[in-house]
Amino acid sequence: MKKFLLFLITILLCTFIFVYKQANVEQENIVKFSSWGSQTETQLLKELLIDFEKKKNIKVEFQHIPQNYFQKILLLFASSLEPDVIFINNHYLKMYAEAGLLEDLTEYFKEDLKDYHNVALDCLSYNSKLYAIPRDVSALVLYVNKDIIKENIKPKTIFELSDIAKRYTNTKHYGINYEEDSLYWIYYLASNGGGVISDDLKTIIINKKESYEAINLYSDFANKYKIAPTKADIGSMTTAQMFINGKLALYLGGRWMLPKFKETITFNFDIIEFPATEENKVYVDSSGWAIAKKSKNKENAIKLVKFLSSESSINKLTQSDLITPARKIKKEQDIFIKMLKNAKATPTNKSYGKINDILKTKMESVLLGEKRAEEAFDENTIKRLESLL
Repeated sequence: MKKFLLFLITILLCTFIFVYKQANVEQENIVKFSSWGSQTETQLLKELLIDFEKKKNIKVEFQHIPQNYFQKILLLFASSLEPDVIFINNHYLKMYAEAGLLEDLTEYFKEDLKDYHNVALDCLSYNSKLYAIPRDVSALVLYVNKDIIKENIKPKTIFELSDIAKRYTNTKHYGINYEEDSLYWIYYLASNGGGVISDDLKTIIINKKESYEAINLYSDFANKYKIAPTKADIGSMTTAQMFINGKLALYLGGRWMLPKFKETITFNFDIIEFPATEENKVYVDSSGWAIAKKSKNKENAIKLVKFLSSESSINKLTQSDLITPARKIKKEQDIFIKMLKNAKATPTNKSYGKINDILKTKMESVLLGEKRAEEAFDENTIKRLESLL
């Protein structure tokens, strides 16, 4: 009887070990992958993931997080539940890299880096190490309603752009859009020789004369010259909808608006470069695929990133016109690629999220026309920003 029990226990133990090992093997063959994205973008991504699974015999657990993405990813890291592959942008990458959460991908992809636009690599690097493989690079452009502006315009400064918007503002439409997000108004600062943080990340420069000048001009668009609509003017609409409806002569926006504009706009429209020069470059951002430092499935995670960043995959993603690829597969005459010639990576640091929060708070009164830039970004505010460098 004792021998039988011992035999039974041995059989059960062996079965448990086999099942446990098998479960671990299966788990190790699953790559957890997180991303945000629109319905169109997500559908394209899912198709690529299905293709990857078939070709590599590696399962992918796709975690689509459409809202509060970076807050939720941080919670996953804090709970040791982070994905193996994380879609990330340059605004948050340095904070993650500084915290030791991301794998240095430089050596894994060193043979491929020549195929990327340098500015995209700059966006996703930290301390000379590449922490994410760029998927796209985004520069803002000016969409032009050619039924309103029939002349060929090419503003060389933000002041020339302001003058054009004034000429084409009347009772039927505004000259240009007006956005609260720093993504938009920071373009005016950079174009005028200003900015928020210096390129070497050592100095706050939003209190430079050129920065104040650009912020005040932008505020005047809506509050003094009335060439741009405020929130009160547009109600529940977006400025993109206003452009689609022919209520804006010019619209500052990214490539992500192009598919929607092509689908819905009934008038003739063109795309031109935002004012930028070799001396006063505008900012670009980039998004790409990072790998968690503590990933237990690093080998397969690298295979997934190599697959997603391949020329074939990027070609499929760019067919929708949603992104400007970070890989050099688009022709140089593409207006979004041309913008990269006079563009640089947005200067960000590990505290850029906190800096952006201060910018948002302080810009509220400026955008409403209640304060000038010099008042909003006073000495105390500059000290707060400097403490985050």
